[in-house]
Amino acid sequence: MSHRPIHLGVNIDHAATLRQARYRGAHASHHAEPDVVAFTREALAGGADGITVHLREDRRHIQDADVLAIAKIPGVRLNLEMACTAAMVAFACQLRPAAVCLVPESREEVTTEGGLDVATQLTRVTETTQALQAAGIEVSLFIGPDARQITAAKATGAPVVELHTGAFANAWKSPAADAELARLHAGCELAHGLGLVVNAGHGINYDNIRSILTLPHLHELNIGHSIVARALFTGIRSAVAEMKSHLVRPA
Repeated sequence: MSHRPIHLGVNIDHAATLRQARYRGAHASHHAEPDVVAFTREALAGGADGITVHLREDRRHIQDADVLAIAKIPGVRLNLEMACTAAMVAFACQLRPAAVCLVPESREEVTTEGGLDVATQLTRVTETTQALQAAGIEVSLFIGPDARQITAAKATGAPVVELHTGAFANAWKSPAADAELARLHAGCELAHGLGLVVNAGHGINYDNIRSILTLPHLHELNIGHSIVARALFTGIRSAVAEMKSHLVRPA
């Protein structure tokens, strides 16, 4: 039986979070650790297909210099998560990463807590998508697995959606998990039927990954916190390799 691997994008934001806990304002110091570029290289050595970073407007973890340094690593496929703002569009168009994922952003949240509301910001998201595509950047939209948002995402011209798996992850091992997984399944089917590439991410770990892998049409999973947490015990190369080993399933 043939097998189709799902790509693994490793989000390294929380490696930078650890650094900033001690070196906020001094991240450029040669004393600052962990070194996120070295961390990235180890993730790639472990089998990561790409590296995801979220350059937040408040620069709470990843810094501009981190993104620029990671982008220079030979062969890296960089996925830049960013808010839908003029300043971030200008940054991305100058950098030209392989991909940009447009995400919602609130300074009050600990991490991205929901999907982008494309339906009520259709003009803005479409204009941003077009500007990024004109620079040769693949655009994905981080959205909830809702028909209204998926249909709106298609209307923007973005070729990729990343379905937010956070509600499922929060419900994991509760009676609500099956309903959330069913929502994701329906979202994957709708997005694929509209001709969109389907990625997914948020809250995926080494336990709930088994259920995530029952979803159809997945191209890539973006996983960060769980891998970084596992790396504290095993090292990042082993943590990535372990997660990567799960991402093969029957075609």
